[in-house]
Amino acid sequence: MKTTKAAKSTPAKPVAKKVAKKAAKKATAVSGKATGVAKKATATIKKAAASKKAAPAKTVAKKAAPAKTVAKKAAPAQAAPKKAAPAQAAPKKAIVESHAALVRRARRINRELAEVYPYAHPELDFENPFQLVIATVLSAQTTDLRVNQTTPGLFAKYPTPEDLAAANPEEVEEILRPTGFFRAKTKSVIGLSKALAEDFGGEVPGRLEDLVKLPGVGRKTAFVVLGNAFGRPGITVDTHFGRLVRRWQWTDETDPDKVEAAVGALFPKSEWTMLSHHVIFHGRRICHARKPACGACPIAPLCPAYGEGETDPEKARKLLKYEKGGFPGQRLNPPQSYLDAGGIPAPPLGAG
Repeated sequence: MKTTKAAKSTPAKPVAKKVAKKAAKKATAVSGKATGVAKKATATIKKAAASKKAAPAKTVAKKAAPAKTVAKKAAPAQAAPKKAAPAQAAPKKAIVESHAALVRRARRINRELAEVYPYAHPELDFENPFQLVIATVLSAQTTDLRVNQTTPGLFAKYPTPEDLAAANPEEVEEILRPTGFFRAKTKSVIGLSKALAEDFGGEVPGRLEDLVKLPGVGRKTAFVVLGNAFGRPGITVDTHFGRLVRRWQWTDETDPDKVEAAVGALFPKSEWTMLSHHVIFHGRRICHARKPACGACPIAPLCPAYGEGETDPEKARKLLKYEKGGFPGQRLNPPQSYLDAGGIPAPPLGAG
């Protein structure tokens, strides 16, 4: 009996080994999986840590981005000097001088201009006071050249105040059309002619107070007529005259009557008419409104506005006009002194 039981129980050992082996394998597999999970967990932790460290860098980059915006906003400040550049292109040196010093400087400028323009003259063609007063009225808002090209036809048809007073307005308008504002000018010259015919016996008066009563005649026109038709001194404050005397700091006034008074106080009355011609000639030939030819200006050392225009002599010479630049003048029939100085008569209307 004992032998039989022992024989039956011997197979239990191999079974135990097999169970042990299976358990060992499972344990190894479990530990391997645990290791893999651990590795994955470790990798995940590392990635999370890395992402956390990298995240502030992105945040910094995002925070840094506005700096670019600030730089862009600040950029216009660099562009500001470009806007300020034109102010540097007009260097004006304010002159502090006594009245006596101003008188000396102004008179010296006039003497210098008299040497440069000994042939200065009114740039309207006329043969008598009537033609001069009509031509001066027509010169408003146009050039003397255009007036000089237009008046020959007007005076050929209406040679006297009586003739023009009785003219058909539509016919006069057609003649005056090239001068611009021809309807208003027609009304002025016909009204002026009627006043001369009815109130002054067909003659142009030689007194300022009478002239300014005529239709279309103001102080400027009156002084042109008085100075050039009657030999009575007067200052003609046109756009050129006003511009130049302000550049030269003779006055800072802009009202023509105030300019006339301020400049008149600097010169003897006997010089007023030729002073006007000298200044206007210079303004039309050299001291232009937009591009004065500073580098070719004979009075540059006396001018506080030197440098407003072109200072290079070669470039400045190209800006000169009329006889100073070798071009025709404004009068079809200029005085002989102008022709002797190299002046060229203006072409008639339609000739170029």
